[in-house]
Amino acid sequence: MTQLHALVVYVPVSHADAVLAAIGDAGAGRIGQYSHCSFVTAGTGRFTPLEGAAPFLGQLGSPTEVAEDRIECVVEAARLDAVVVALRTAHPYEEPAFMSWPVDGWR
Repeated sequence: MTQLHALVVYVPVSHADAVLAAIGDAGAGRIGQYSHCSFVTAGTGRFTPLEGAAPFLGQLGSPTEVAEDRIECVVEAARLDAVVVALRTAHPYEEPAFMSWPVDGWR
């Protein structure tokens, strides 16, 4: 049995397709005989760039709101590091917001 991880990443709508392609090409979203499986929901990201940041969007010290997509998928544990590298490469933010955790009870 292969250990799976859930992966969630928040990305500006303008870059969602690029991130989806990059993580899918790196092995995220493989379920049975399917690849690039994901679930995407729209939302609003909020952040304030602090001194020393180089924000893709927004100004230092100013609260910023951005239309973002939440991308959810599964990743085999052995592919997780490569998927995170692909995510960081395709994502426009210097500090992408993402998280992962093991999925219990998967076949």
